[in-house]
Amino acid sequence: MSERKPLSSYWQPKYWPIWIGMALLRLVCLLPHRAVLATGRVIGRIAHATGGTRRAIVRRNIELCFPEMTAEERDALAYEHFKALGISLMELGLGRWASTRHLQSITQLNGVEHVQDALASGKGVILLSAHFTTLEVMGRVLAAAVPPFDAVFRKNRSEFMTELQRSGREISAANTIEKREIKKMIRSLRNNRAVWYAPDQSYNRKGAEVITFFGVPSMHTTATSTLARLGNAVAIPFFPMRNADGTYTNTLYPPLEDVPSKDVVADTKKYVALLENHVRKCPEQYFWIHRKFKDLPDGYPDYYSDLDALK
Repeated sequence: MSERKPLSSYWQPKYWPIWIGMALLRLVCLLPHRAVLATGRVIGRIAHATGGTRRAIVRRNIELCFPEMTAEERDALAYEHFKALGISLMELGLGRWASTRHLQSITQLNGVEHVQDALASGKGVILLSAHFTTLEVMGRVLAAAVPPFDAVFRKNRSEFMTELQRSGREISAANTIEKREIKKMIRSLRNNRAVWYAPDQSYNRKGAEVITFFGVPSMHTTATSTLARLGNAVAIPFFPMRNADGTYTNTLYPPLEDVPSKDVVADTKKYVALLENHVRKCPEQYFWIHRKFKDLPDGYPDYYSDLDALK
């Protein structure tokens, strides 16, 4: 990784729109919680109306995963997803600026004993999460309940946006680790630490296998099993949910049974099964805007080749 620069070094005019957006977000986060969420929903509605290709990607993913739904039901779910995306922008601000007391007051955290017990036994812990729209806010309450943990992040094309994301996660995490820095993750796990990791998005075929997601072929990284084996760690699924009343429920499940094993695909399927189950509980909150079913090997369909009809 290149040497990091403080946020104050990104003062050039090309960054001013982002700074203005951050200032507006800071002001919105001073409002009552329901007003903050309502603002996010408005932004989500605008994004849905102007989304074009992104709206089509969401609709295609939902069409693939929920074929039992009618076209009207799928369109309604896509609309709710964009509202959840708008709220997630507000939650990015809450994750950075809200007080721990406020976030604890609106969050129910279940299963924290699974992390505490694993760490007490000398194991490392993989906090096995996924890309839900509540991703950036859910770590704050967890950080107040468990020993310091590290968080994995993915570099953005923009150095400034990478630093914004990384510094935001460092409000919760003791250290941040770029997703390709596997040795650092293993080192943290071997040192009896927890590492927050969301392996549900695969950006290339390296280290990934075709595993169905809602019955549809999808590339899934199998690194969780390898990390657990080399890091002397257990994998504890950690999934969030934004409730209808604006509160949150974050649930830590017991460690995945018999993970790691000698079969990395079987290990990964256990995680995917739990992920599917949680997505069904709050389908609008999963990150459908990502091309979940891309980069498949030759012989599989290109699910995103004909999106124009869904725009």
